Amino acid sequence: MKLLSRLFSAFGLAVLAAAGFAATAWLIGMERISWFDSAIIPVVQGWERPGLTSLMEGLTWFGRTVPTTVFSFLIMAFLFFVLRHRWELLLFVVVMIGSTLLNKIMKELFGRERPDIHRLAEEAGYSFPSGHAMASFALYGILTYLLWRHITSGAGRTVLVAVCALMFLGIGTSRIYLGVHYPSDVLGGYLASGAWLGLSIGAYERWSRKRRAAGRRAS
Repeated sequence: MKLLSRLFSAFGLAVLAAAGFAATAWLIGMERISWFDSAIIPVVQGWERPGLTSLMEGLTWFGRTVPTTVFSFLIMAFLFFVLRHRWELLLFVVVMIGSTLLNKIMKELFGRERPDIHRLAEEAGYSFPSGHAMASFALYGILTYLLWRHITSGAGRTVLVAVCALMFLGIGTSRIYLGVHYPSDVLGGYLASGAWLGLSIGAYERWSRKRRAAGRRAS
């Protein structure tokens, strides 16, 4: 039971996500991931319809730097002025900035070129891991974590998880649909961001427990 508890802790999930990312990066480096990409790309791009293309373009726009930054500032304002959260606000900033910096470093490190397939949009820069996937997973993952404790009903929590999951999955899928990322880029982005998110939450929870314990001793 204790082993399961550790496995599904924030640190445990971070380790699992990091291992998954390492495996994905290794398969890409060894050029053994084409079966995965080739199986998914035709399916997703086979959905192409004018209305769906507009939706996918909207989702990919929402995952860009400016909309993500604006939405992040709105969340920070809500945390600070409405929920009166100070330390949670710091956690949010660390997760978002850290995810962005990590993506830039890893893109330069791996240097994977973007797919040369049916393109419905154009993008510059390297492909792995997907920046949209990393940013959206970090944003909606930390949002779920911070709002979870304020929602007491099971239905409310289900809606929270469903909406956040649909957003980051939709943004990731839009990158494949538009032909600017391989599915393995998106998967790698989710796993890398999941590792950073788990590490950040785990460190925050450990620090919070120590701070509460120190406060009880002081009183």
